Amino acid sequence: MDYRRLFLTLIFTISVFLLWEGWGQHKAEQKAANMPAATQAADSPKGSVDLRAKDGSAVPARSNGNGNTLASQPAAAVNAPTVTVKTDEYVATISLAGASITNLELTQHKGDDKSGLVELFGKTHHYAAQSGLIGDGMPSHKTLWRQVSTATELKAGQNSLDVVFEADAANGGKVTKTLTFKRGDYGIDVTYRLKGAAADKTDAYFQLVRDDKAPAGDPNMVSVFTGPAFYTDAQKFNKIKFADIADGSAKFEKTANDGWVAMIQHYFVTAFIPAAGMPREFYTRQVEPGVFAAGVIVPMPAAKDGVSTLSVPLYAGPQEHSTLEKVAPGFDLVVDYGWLTVLAAPIFWVLEWLEVLTGNWGWAIVLMTIMLKLIFFPLSAASYKSMARMRTVTPRLMALKERYGNDKQKLNQEMMDLYRKEKINPLGGCLPILVQIPVFIALYWVLLGAVEMRNAPWVGWIHDLTQPDPFYILPAIMMATMLFQVKLNPTPPDPVQAKIMWIMPLGFGVMFFFFPAGLVLYWTVNNVLSIAQQWAINRKIETAKHTHR
Repeated sequence: MDYRRLFLTLIFTISVFLLWEGWGQHKAEQKAANMPAATQAADSPKGSVDLRAKDGSAVPARSNGNGNTLASQPAAAVNAPTVTVKTDEYVATISLAGASITNLELTQHKGDDKSGLVELFGKTHHYAAQSGLIGDGMPSHKTLWRQVSTATELKAGQNSLDVVFEADAANGGKVTKTLTFKRGDYGIDVTYRLKGAAADKTDAYFQLVRDDKAPAGDPNMVSVFTGPAFYTDAQKFNKIKFADIADGSAKFEKTANDGWVAMIQHYFVTAFIPAAGMPREFYTRQVEPGVFAAGVIVPMPAAKDGVSTLSVPLYAGPQEHSTLEKVAPGFDLVVDYGWLTVLAAPIFWVLEWLEVLTGNWGWAIVLMTIMLKLIFFPLSAASYKSMARMRTVTPRLMALKERYGNDKQKLNQEMMDLYRKEKINPLGGCLPILVQIPVFIALYWVLLGAVEMRNAPWVGWIHDLTQPDPFYILPAIMMATMLFQVKLNPTPPDPVQAKIMWIMPLGFGVMFFFFPAGLVLYWTVNNVLSIAQQWAINRKIETAKHTHR
């Protein structure tokens, strides 16, 4: 059996799987976009709130138990004034309509075109962080708030910045909403202070509203998850498709005393994370065609000295492993490594450790490839010995083909006898390939999912290991190494198969033109190491054979 045939079959199967996955994601997005705005209360926290706001705005409102809202919500302020806040991590735009963050740029992360900043909330997508209070006469994310504070920039030597807003509440009460930005932190504390109103009849809601369009720069060859996710200690991490929200089939834990709600996209995440031990109710809803909300409802604490205060952190930033692990339990699970997470996660940990040693992700990939080659050295050595023996008996196989070419059964029998006599395993070349395929795919997912490697250069012309080689130099080198491997391998008795072996590297090279440069780097280094090992084994066996003669 020719191991290259198996290799081609495996790559083809994987490609079909990835295409099927991408097609499924595309169909799900189409389904969500074509669904009318949801009117059902299927995702509402049972017996507590009704998400069927009369104006379709996804403003939660108290329910009287029969599905009717007790309080209508004010219409959203049109062209409401905005406040621009600047910190070391953010440039944020806050609309006085709800004191909601409607635009958010990350100052430490360049956009895909390298000319601007990464924009989470803003103009490119319908994406915002909203919050408000539930109750008769309470201000929501549609209320026009008043700015109280004047400072809008985090100055040098200042560790935090409070941006304060105020709105009227029922029965003459006052509500203060404070957004606290902190230096060197992707967390924004959202704090409500309710004075002069019944806190025991008031809940606060915090929701992330986003359209179902994937962010710019998403890979075309594979679907990376974009959408809401929930986490609780009981049910752990649960991603929700937009299409499931649209048709009311989304399944997640509605009530808990722990957990968080997030909106995930490639490399970045936003999440509201209430404090542990606080009762909460999770919900999802389609606001309008193609736009969805995922949120959490938390009761206002009992008032002390006539004031009730509630603070819920908002995380809005990159999916950096070292940061996510400190934010909340299970928050590191938002990094999407696809269906090979169990293998991709340790690969990333090794790469991260090697990057600390080398200071470069490209060299980390090279060192990791060498480490993997050493780990699998005995396995690959056995394989190359088998192929080297195959190479020495190729003339005898050709002679058998000429003698029994018209009798396939006899030919196969004679070939198997020859293999047994020479102690050759015809399947020996397949095993190293089978081992490499999962590592290959897992590394692909690491390059796709690890924001730490985003825009990471290697040498010279390689400015981003997560993007294809702009000049196709690495794929060309990889093709050359594959052609050299063909020369080292035994020539198949079948002339057609022999020609295919020479054509195959060209096909692989074209496919690798579209793969991330880091992945091509891994495969090229692996090929070079394989060539060195196979050449040494071929020479050793051929020398031993001549000596015995």
